[in-house]
Formats: sequence, structure tokens, C-alpha cells
Amino acid sequence: MKWLLLLFALLWQDHDKPPERAAPYYPTPPAVVDRMLRLGELKKGEKMFDLGSGDGRIVIAAAQKYKARAIGVELDKGLVAQSRRTIARLELQSLAEIIEGDLFEQDYSEADLITVYLLPVTNIRLSPVLEKKMKRGARVVCHDFEFTEWNPEKTEVIEDEEGRSHTLFLYRR
Repeated sequence: MKWLLLLFALLWQDHDKPPERAAPYYPTPPAVVDRMLRLGELKKGEKMFDLGSGDGRIVIAAAQKYKARAIGVELDKGLVAQSRRTIARLELQSLAEIIEGDLFEQDYSEADLITVYLLPVTNIRLSPVLEKKMKRGARVVCHDFEFTEWNPEKTEVIEDEEGRSHTLFLYRR
């Protein structure tokens, strides 16, 4: 599936200008969400960001399970509204929030962990932004598509609930 997603993305992108969207919406399976947060060593009270947060599932899991201050950044107004409704319904507003905006324009200086499930072309554009904006010791976990300019500290291949393979990459600043 990830290669189909990549093919779609490469055909979809106009490479002469920055993409309007960082990736099409494709939800991260629950087993992968949990493993991304564990691989990223998320701890209670830490601040994490999920870039291209979609329906907010990683943000919600980080707030519920880890009691982390979890922030999603999403461009799609419908997904932002859906995420915010779920956060309100679960009464997680004190720990979780969704920013409607451009992930390239946010301040990540207080991030302890950043999770990413974006396209390779987006990761190429994003890596220098994160290098400038992240503090020392911050961690980044990428789902399926790595930061090719960085060396991962750890790589894991896991299967989701339906037996599909996913690769996770852990980076430390």
C-alpha cells in the first residue's frame, strides 16, 4: 500500500512549486500509532507534535495513554474539525489540541517528540525546517517514509492488525 500511496503522490505533486498538502489523508493503523509513540519514548508531561495529524488519532493516543501535551498540525479544515470534536468528546482539551495551519510555519522549539507520516518529497522539504526549529535531544519518528538526509538511530518493521508491513524510523537531534 505504501508504494501505491507514493506513486499517487508523485503523480499528484507539481514539482515546480511547493505542495499545497503534505500528504493525502491515509489513517495510521492503531498498532502503528502505539508503536510510533513507544519507539519515540514519549513520557508523561512531554510535548509532542504530529505533523499532518489527519483525524487526530496520534495526538489523542499521546494525550490519553502517555499524558503528554499533544499537538497536531493539520491543513484540512474538515479533519481539523473532526479531530477537535473527538478531543472535546473525550475531554482531552487540557492535553490535546489541533492547530489548523501549515506544518512548515510552526514553532517546534519545545517539542520532545515529533511524529510524521508524510510523503518523501515533503520530508525532504521538512528536514531542514526541523533541524533549525528543534531543540537538542528531541526525537522524530517517521512512518514508512524516512528523512533521507538523516541517519536513523533505529529502524523497525512491524505489521498492523491486517498483516500489512510498516517501517518506522527513529531520529534524535
